[in-house]
Amino acid sequence: MEDPKSLSLGRRTGLSDRILRGGIEPDPRFTLANERTFLAWIRTSLALLAGGVAVEAFMADLFGPELRKTVAVLLLVLALLIGGGSFFRWLNVERSMRRKDPLPLPWIAPVLATGGGLVAAIMTVVVLVRPV
Repeated sequence: MEDPKSLSLGRRTGLSDRILRGGIEPDPRFTLANERTFLAWIRTSLALLAGGVAVEAFMADLFGPELRKTVAVLLLVLALLIGGGSFFRWLNVERSMRRKDPLPLPWIAPVLATGGGLVAAIMTVVVLVRPV
């Protein structure tokens, strides 16, 4: 007869089971790699947040108010999307690993690339047009 305690080892219960929706516990190395990726997205989000605040706070001498606000808001919205999206990315990858399904495509990567490209394009035009 099996010990009831041994039956619960390795199984999640409560909130974590509802969030992860069952499945088989993946190799801890994959779970930890997924967590590191999540933290990298969070670091990127924090950098964008700091950039948006810095543009608004310190660029009054270089940019007019409309341009400064536009660039700052773009950076802050990107920070919001990347920060929020990183949790859902982590969760979807964790669920996929538990079900042995293919990993989902990261929708936050094209958002970051598009938003970053837009900010870079605006800044390039500003640098080229600004008198020396």
